[in-house]
Amino acid sequence: MGWAVVNDGVMIEGGVIVTGVKIDSGLRLKKIKEELVEILKKYDIKAAGIESLFFAKNAKSAIKVAEAIGVIKLTIAEAGVSVKELTPLQVKMAIVGYGRAEKRQVLEMVKVMLGGQEVAGPSHVGDAVAVALTVELGQRSQML
Repeated sequence: MGWAVVNDGVMIEGGVIVTGVKIDSGLRLKKIKEELVEILKKYDIKAAGIESLFFAKNAKSAIKVAEAIGVIKLTIAEAGVSVKELTPLQVKMAIVGYGRAEKRQVLEMVKVMLGGQEVAGPSHVGDAVAVALTVELGQRSQML
């Protein structure tokens, strides 16, 4: 699971929470919760975003992803942080201005929005930065 913290269009930190595929699903969910709690403690998070479940081709995978999303949303709510669930279309529209943009286009615009700052790591981190920037853009528009 990718995660990122942004503030005023600057990426503060990002990374991935990695769980082993061979460990019990309950332990995987526990690890996600524990690491997310640490991230929430480390930063003064005002709002969070999560990409909504988008696929349903493989019911088994969809259920596992939905379980993880539930744990993530609960953990964020327990920290007293509001969470916005975004579709990939909403993120692409906010970042690129085109809902059918390709991943590389989104990542290129993320780099532009970050003032040329590279997003290092797996693509999940870039996705998380795009979601975080979308939430931040939404907050700015509500303040105007």
